[in-house]
Amino acid sequence: MTDMLLRTGRLSFAYPERSSSLFKRAAMRELVKRVDLAVPRGSVLGLVGESGSGKTTLGRLLVRLLQPTSGGIQFDGVEIGNLTEAELRPLRKRIQMIFQDPQSSLNPRLRLGVTLTRPLQIYGRLQGRQDQRDRAAALLDLVGLPTGLMDRYPHELSGGQRQRAGIARALALEPDFIVADEIVSGLDVSTQAHILLLLRELRARLGLTMVFISHDLSVVRVLCDDVAILQHGEIVEYGPVARIFNSPQHPYTRQLLSAIPLPDVEPGWLDDSSPFFLSHQRGSAA
Repeated sequence: MTDMLLRTGRLSFAYPERSSSLFKRAAMRELVKRVDLAVPRGSVLGLVGESGSGKTTLGRLLVRLLQPTSGGIQFDGVEIGNLTEAELRPLRKRIQMIFQDPQSSLNPRLRLGVTLTRPLQIYGRLQGRQDQRDRAAALLDLVGLPTGLMDRYPHELSGGQRQRAGIARALALEPDFIVADEIVSGLDVSTQAHILLLLRELRARLGLTMVFISHDLSVVRVLCDDVAILQHGEIVEYGPVARIFNSPQHPYTRQLLSAIPLPDVEPGWLDDSSPFFLSHQRGSAA
């Protein structure tokens, strides 16, 4: 694929550290350092590194929740790195993020149906209460959740259900690009498999382009086409998943791979005949 939806050029982000003196200029701490990425339309890029490597900061830069200190971000041919919030607004519906902790990212005071359709309301795409309920039901169905959950509050859902709800909210505006930040890290293995399967199905059905952030290379191997290994804010290795797994070049990549309990993914883990797929097809929404 040569049609690049997202590119970055020497993308960097730094913030001033707290100074011990009122008269001394605060030193800058660089969290993301001169990152070059290219994400083809319809592909999934895995972004991998240990805690503190800068993964989440980079993800927030890509969706412009943070403004770069230097470097550029091109989205569908438009430079968005230095756009103001007002200038970004028309693009917001095309760029979404699924956050790591759905418990804190879902408003605890709103019923799920209201939360899911709030983006549609903001962009003037709702036509009354019945349309709101119909849209909420469609979004819940899209991510494999019972439509009856639209009247529940986030605390009444399981962890897996909340994460599916977070995915549904990100999909409400039919975006072209999604950053998924560690969205399976807090889930048990079975629920992780269901969420990964859901993402793979949604990618195929909707033609999504994603950056999938994780500290777990075994998860990235199942879902992603390419992978970028991030260490201390710098990309130390970048390329197709198969090449990185079969022939890692950087010592840090080899270290991460050696930490995977089962480096070889079991054949058919997420195929149509697998137990995970069959239980998902029966309506399991862990």
